[in-house]
Amino acid sequence: MSPQQPEQPKQPYVVTFGESMGLLTAPSAKGIEYAHGLELSFGGAETNVAIGLARLGIRVGWFGRLGSDPIGRSILTRVRGEGVDVSRAAQDGERPTGLMLREQTSGRTSVYYYRKLSAMSAMQPSELDEAYIAGASMLHVTGIMPALSDSCKETVFEAVRIARRNGVKVCFDPNLRLKLWSLSDARETLLALAQQADYFLPGMDELMLLYEMEDAEQIMDRLRQLDAVSVVKGSRTETLLLENGQLQRIPCFPVERVTDAVGAGDGFCAGFIAGLLKGHSTAEAVRLGNLIGSLVVQAEGDWEGLPTWSHAEAVLLDKRHVER
Repeated sequence: MSPQQPEQPKQPYVVTFGESMGLLTAPSAKGIEYAHGLELSFGGAETNVAIGLARLGIRVGWFGRLGSDPIGRSILTRVRGEGVDVSRAAQDGERPTGLMLREQTSGRTSVYYYRKLSAMSAMQPSELDEAYIAGASMLHVTGIMPALSDSCKETVFEAVRIARRNGVKVCFDPNLRLKLWSLSDARETLLALAQQADYFLPGMDELMLLYEMEDAEQIMDRLRQLDAVSVVKGSRTETLLLENGQLQRIPCFPVERVTDAVGAGDGFCAGFIAGLLKGHSTAEAVRLGNLIGSLVVQAEGDWEGLPTWSHAEAVLLDKRHVER
């Protein structure tokens, strides 16, 4: 009797990639300078989305480059533990895992990045697994990756080219980070990616910077020139859906108390993509995205508050929680 072969992981429905970093947070409002210790976790827009999708029952894969160091190993273990396929992730023995420090003082959140020359910044287009991307239903990318280095930018554009020639939908969240590059460089790259996306998920504040205008109607007119379905997120009251030239306003879910706003946009992306893959209409997918975003901001951490599908469904159906 031949030995049983290990079960091969199923091809993910969604593939995403990007930098995930170690996260050190001051546990009190005293800030990093006066803290006696820092709490270790991790964060990254793409891993946040991947974990959110996995918790919502969507098969998802994330890849990137991490240092072959304790933080990198911890991130890989924890992302895998959330049910995300990390079979294409790599560890670099020469470069470190990126690191960020976060503090909240006087009601203001500040983040300090240590990601220059990180393992992820050295990623090359040749490292992409075309079959892995081609086998997915959707590729999710953000505007953070192309800001890290020229090779990272080339890698993102190559991944999008692979997706498009294989009929894989492209979801693009610009995630504008002006700490990483100039607005002029960001504008050129992010608008070029928006031109190639099937789903474009910016915030209104990002659009004002990218299009150099403040009038919402003029911004909508610019979005109508794209082939993509555009979803403008970030408002406390509504999300704008522009599909086939028609604008819909999807109400947000009320939030009694915002505990931590970090990760809300990533939670929205996870909910929106999950809604599409579950067969919902685009408007219903936006509503699910709104729900996931509202739940994320009520918990601390970048990804810790991302709900399971049973939790999200219970809220959608207005089921009451009973403590027994």
